[in-house]
Amino acid sequence: MDNKLRSFFDGINGKTIALCGIGGSNLPLIKLFAKYGANVTACDKREREALGENAQLAEEYGAKLRLGENYLKDLDADIIFRTPGMRFYMDELNDARNRGIVVTSEMEVFFDLCPCKIIAVTGSDGKTTTTTIISEILKAQGYTVHLGGNIGRPLLPDIEEIKPEDVAVVELSSFQLISMRKSPDIAVVTNLAPNHLDIHKDMQEYIDSKKNIVLHQNAFGRAVLNLDNDISYSFKDIVRGRMYLFSRRSEVANGAYLSDDGMIVMNEYDRKTQIMKAADIKIPGLHNIENYLAAISAVWGMADAETIKNVAENFGGVEHRAELVRVLDGVRYYNDAIGTSPTRTVKGMLSLFEQKIILISGGYDKKIPYDEMGKVVPEKVKTLILFGATADKIEAATKAAPGYSEGNPVIIRVNNMEEAVAAARENAVQGDIVSMSPASASFDMYKNFAEKGLHFKKIVNSL
Repeated sequence: MDNKLRSFFDGINGKTIALCGIGGSNLPLIKLFAKYGANVTACDKREREALGENAQLAEEYGAKLRLGENYLKDLDADIIFRTPGMRFYMDELNDARNRGIVVTSEMEVFFDLCPCKIIAVTGSDGKTTTTTIISEILKAQGYTVHLGGNIGRPLLPDIEEIKPEDVAVVELSSFQLISMRKSPDIAVVTNLAPNHLDIHKDMQEYIDSKKNIVLHQNAFGRAVLNLDNDISYSFKDIVRGRMYLFSRRSEVANGAYLSDDGMIVMNEYDRKTQIMKAADIKIPGLHNIENYLAAISAVWGMADAETIKNVAENFGGVEHRAELVRVLDGVRYYNDAIGTSPTRTVKGMLSLFEQKIILISGGYDKKIPYDEMGKVVPEKVKTLILFGATADKIEAATKAAPGYSEGNPVIIRVNNMEEAVAAARENAVQGDIVSMSPASASFDMYKNFAEKGLHFKKIVNSL
């Protein structure tokens, strides 16, 4: 164990640490902190019954429970670990800071203690797939890779096993980045568009949060930015180290791009390497070409062209992302539950097929506009099936689009997923494509997008 890590663990001995949220990601932290002598309080807005076995596990791992509506009020602790989904400036956390309590997060501490190189990815769309592609390439190249962050796995509980020669590959959300004052060795910004405006006070706060992935790099850092996305490209002004650009539309001097003849090329200061044809990429869609361009720019110098090509030809994608669930009566059913914003649905499922599809959409309202999606729907969708909090907004944006006319698309309103799948099956004929891509978050009816996707798959597989 290195001196920095030993100093941290010595420092928490006897301290009271409050962990906000009793879920799968915090349970390993309870065990870790208790092991090194901290007094751990596990806090959650839910009551014990709603927490199920997690409440019992938290106690078995050494935590005291603090539950209910006022779980953060006048919280007495030396250190508070907030969950990413909590508003950074919420009154209870501001009050804690005013009382001298340290407010931090698992990812902030991990960045401070991690002994190996960190590659981190953020953006509005494509984060998880790009992060996973980077991880797959580096593993294929022979590295020991620690994959985590917003992708669903905390990395701090593994800190004792991470070696200096390993690589940590991390997905970061705006909620994680908003308070971070340390940037990764290699930072990737896939793209930026309005998102999470239900949590952030405005779009500028959202953008400023994302900037932290680049802002604190030193001259030895690498920033990978999307030339085709104005907001991502604007981060060039704060890059202190080496800047790599990627583009699906233009040749770049330093970074990966898609050439006019369909080749993916890596150009490093006029040293061009043809890596593969875009058609070699197993997972479909223009957005996945962009994800590979970003990933290649991140790993170049650590992985060779042959390894990258082999991964692209064999990697089948991440669950809930344009995932083919089943073919029934000649109809293909796709689960794209990760389509949690209109831009993700437009660049994802609505870009994949030449024919018009049957689209199931709608969900929790993140207070973002649907105008751009509305313009695309009449061109790409034959039947639009809507439910959830954003159904009205999606329908209104579609009907306001220049290409809309009565019946183009047919719009069907339902109350839940069961009714949506039933309506899709009733309206589909042989050769049709049905996709569930919400263009919205899932919190109005589900815990998260994965639960929504699993529910969709279960219904489709039971048909």
